[in-house]
Amino acid sequence: MSYIEGRKPWSEGATHREDGTSTVEGFIHRIRDMGGFSFLVVRTGRAMVQCVLEESVKEKSGRQLETGDTVRLEGVRVPETRAAGGFEIRISHVEILSRPSAQPQVPLTRRKMDISIDVNLDNRPISLRHPHERAIFIIQEALVQAFRLFLSGNGFTEVHTPKIQAAGAEGGANIFKLDYFGHPAFLGQSPQLYKQMMVGVFGRVFEVAPVFRAEKHNTTRHLNEYISMDFEMGFLHGMQDIMETETAYLRFAMQYLKEKCAAELALLGAVLPEVGAIPVMKFKDAKKTVVEYFGKKLGGHGDLDPEEEVLLCEYAKKELGSEFIFITHYPSPRRPFYAMDDPEDPGYAFSFDLLFRGLEITTGGQRIHDHAMQVGKMQEHGIDPAEFKDYLQIHACGMPPHGGLGLGLERLTQQILGYKNIRQASLFPRDLKRMLP
Repeated sequence: MSYIEGRKPWSEGATHREDGTSTVEGFIHRIRDMGGFSFLVVRTGRAMVQCVLEESVKEKSGRQLETGDTVRLEGVRVPETRAAGGFEIRISHVEILSRPSAQPQVPLTRRKMDISIDVNLDNRPISLRHPHERAIFIIQEALVQAFRLFLSGNGFTEVHTPKIQAAGAEGGANIFKLDYFGHPAFLGQSPQLYKQMMVGVFGRVFEVAPVFRAEKHNTTRHLNEYISMDFEMGFLHGMQDIMETETAYLRFAMQYLKEKCAAELALLGAVLPEVGAIPVMKFKDAKKTVVEYFGKKLGGHGDLDPEEEVLLCEYAKKELGSEFIFITHYPSPRRPFYAMDDPEDPGYAFSFDLLFRGLEITTGGQRIHDHAMQVGKMQEHGIDPAEFKDYLQIHACGMPPHGGLGLGLERLTQQILGYKNIRQASLFPRDLKRMLP
């Protein structure tokens, strides 16, 4: 008999057989001796399962159970409204699979660990076992699942593009350089150029994958490796198509989280945003709003600084009734060489950022699809088109109007959960000072 054969589907932290017996496999999270029997809380891969261990069964097993033991427990599932999941397992057989040889350096059995982020990250292989930490990444998983489900259901094809690249999509100094068998290469800053190539194949594509930025930031909002959820779509009527697609994804994702992650959201005290029609404001008007509404003049002329992002989200929530706001038409010199300029205002590009609860979570826009225009834009940026001859094939052989975006998974998770530091939303963060564990 196979391992799965004869069992009902895995649910709520246990597997259940047709004969009414159940199996729980996990770690002993907590033991409460009641005299004559004990309550055990078993931490499984996705849940906390309450079990009841009679003294007679404990004696028969021949070994005293301890917190941290890895176990396989057999028993009968019975309804119990006071237990998590609405049931408990009355144990009939105990198998201890392993016993810890050291005590964890983080308090896994506390309701909240209440430790510093450095202690958390230094002990990451174990701290992630805490129910709060684990819940973060169950929610993050659901955001990715929703991304795939939504885009696949709307005619997008998932692709997987190389992360060892011969040229950076965005140029600049923030590229990790490699020696690739004697040739210079880079870790990919973005799948951008490959996404555009694949629009010429499938029309609509998406990817969920790591990107790498060699930026010497040491802030609460930056990582040097993060997960980007990208899509690119062809035959646009305009940049608005991209923003409407992202809005529809966010609406779908929030409903998906409500249905799939209710317990995790409640455990973390997370409040999901309502995603209605997201307001849109041009970059020039955003700068003007910061000055006129808040009486502040901040940052340079080419971008928004972090405080401006916070203020614009305050404005959007108070005056426009949205926790999101699209800022569009950024100055063309500050946007990549593939960004299409607005023909009615050539100093500004058909590009946008999406701000959410005070933080930019997305950058996107319409791309250049005309060959001569793309070559000219490269030259304006001081880029030799010969270095991008493979990429330029798509323009020379014909491309539809197209565009897309990159949505930072960790930033989206961070803002949904209300965390101040993006490292809390990364399994194993990579930043200026951290490469372990």
